[in-house]
Amino acid sequence: MAVMDGQRERAGRVPQWWWHGPPWWNRRGDEEQRPAWPWRSTVLVTAFVLVGSNFAAHAQEAERAALDPFARVLLFVTGAALLWRQRYPVPVVFGTAVTTLVYLGAGYPYGPVFAAVAVACFSAVVAGHRRAAWAAMGTLWAGHALVAHWLYRWLPPSGDSAASWGQELVIATWVVAIAALSELARARREQWARERAERAQAARRRADEERLRIARELHDVLAHSISVINVQAGVGLALLDTDPEQARTALTTIKDQSKEALGEVRQVLDTLRTPGDAPRAPAPGLDRLPELVEQAASAGLTVEVEGKPPRLSPGTDLAAFRIVQEALTNVVRHSGSRHARVRLGRDGGTLLLRVDDDGPATGAEAGGS
Repeated sequence: MAVMDGQRERAGRVPQWWWHGPPWWNRRGDEEQRPAWPWRSTVLVTAFVLVGSNFAAHAQEAERAALDPFARVLLFVTGAALLWRQRYPVPVVFGTAVTTLVYLGAGYPYGPVFAAVAVACFSAVVAGHRRAAWAAMGTLWAGHALVAHWLYRWLPPSGDSAASWGQELVIATWVVAIAALSELARARREQWARERAERAQAARRRADEERLRIARELHDVLAHSISVINVQAGVGLALLDTDPEQARTALTTIKDQSKEALGEVRQVLDTLRTPGDAPRAPAPGLDRLPELVEQAASAGLTVEVEGKPPRLSPGTDLAAFRIVQEALTNVVRHSGSRHARVRLGRDGGTLLLRVDDDGPATGAEAGGS
C-alpha cells in the first residue's frame, strides 16, 4: 500500500527537468483559497479601455496614430490579461506594462489604457508583490522615456522631434500615482484585516468566558441539588420496606429538588437567549436563603442563619448565594455533622460571609465537588 501511495505521489509531481520558473511565477496560493475568476470587472475594464480609446483617438488624431486592428488587439489583450490577475498577479502586471509600452511606442493615443495597468498594479500590490509592481511601473515609464526621446525616429508616428520632458513628467506622475494608490489600498486592507481579526479574537474570548461562567453556574446548581437527591434516595431505599411513609417523604423531596434543579438549570441556559426572546427570571440571591435551608433540612442537615442578608448588587448577590449553596453541599456530602451555621454581616462596603459546621470530615475517600 505504501509503495502504491509513493507511486501515485511521484506520478503527481512535476518532472525534475521541468523549469519551474522564479518563485513568484508559481505563487498561486492553496487550491481551496484560490480566488474565483474576476469576469465582471475584467469585462468592464476591457470595455472601458476599448471604447475610451476610440474617444481618445479622435481627440489626439493630429498628434498620435489612428487606431488600427493591431492597436485594438493590444488594447484587448491588455484588458483581457486582467482575468488572471488574482492567480498570477506578477506576470499580469508585467504583461500589461509591456503591452501598454508597445501600444504607446507604436504611437497610438494616450488614455484609458492606463486603467488596465492600474488594476493590474493594484492586484499585485494587494497580493504582496510590491517590488514587482513598482518594477513593472518603472519599466513602463523608463521604456516610454526611451521611446519618446531616443527611438522616436524609427517608430510611428513619423516625426523628427522628441517628446517634451513635461509630457514625461505627466506620465511619471500617472505611474507614481497608480503605484501609490495601490500601496494605500494595500495598507487599508491590511488594517481592516487586523481589525477583523482582533474583533474575532475578542468575540472568541467573550464566548469562552461566557461558557466558563455557564459551566460554573451549572456546577453550583447541580452539585447541591444532586447531593440532596442522593441523600434522599438513600433514605428512601433504606426505609422502603420498614417505613413506607418516610420513604414517600424522601421521594417527594427528590421530586421537589429535581424540579428546583431543572428550574435553575433552565434559568442558567436562558442566558443564551437572544435579546428578542422572552424575559428571563431574576438570578437567585441571598433572599432565597430560606429555600437552601429547607433543602438542607430535607437532607438531614439543620442550618442556622445568623444575620440579615444585606442589599447587594446582582452579581455579588448571586456569587454569595452560590457560595452558601456550595458550602452546604460540601457539608452534606463530606461532613458527619448534622448542624451548620451561616453567618452574614457587612463591614462598610465588604460582605462578611461564613459557613461552618461542628463535625469532622468524612475522610479522604469522599470526592470533592
